Amino acid sequence: MAQAKQGDCVKVDYTGKLKDGSVFDTSENREPLEFTIGGGQIIPDFELAVLGMNPGDSKTIDVPAARAYGPHHEDMVISVDRKQFPEDISPEVGEQLEIRQSGGQSAVVTVTEVNDESVILDANHPLAGKDLIFDIQLVEICC
Repeated sequence: MAQAKQGDCVKVDYTGKLKDGSVFDTSENREPLEFTIGGGQIIPDFELAVLGMNPGDSKTIDVPAARAYGPHHEDMVISVDRKQFPEDISPEVGEQLEIRQSGGQSAVVTVTEVNDESVILDANHPLAGKDLIFDIQLVEICC
């Protein structure tokens, strides 16, 4: 039976969880995740975990925050005066917004707090600063 190797296109079923057991992503009830090992499309430790697996094999891996989405940076959390939002926009906690930065680039931010005076926006990846656990099953080696 062929083992997954660098450069192979693979399909995997997976469930991503946090240390408290809450699921942040899964392929359950969807098509398996397809990627090329070494293609840099996913978290490197996830790619490395698939190396050497045979179709049907399963494993669980722990990925520390530093090797996943990095640390949570407080300097990427800002408070914006509520009056700066257009009247037709009513931000809600958990909502993701696209904002324009002073240099003209856009950034996606998550609303983490809303009150009468301000809105707290976090430009960190939602999983930054979190250790991740992945249950992985190799479904198929595509090529």
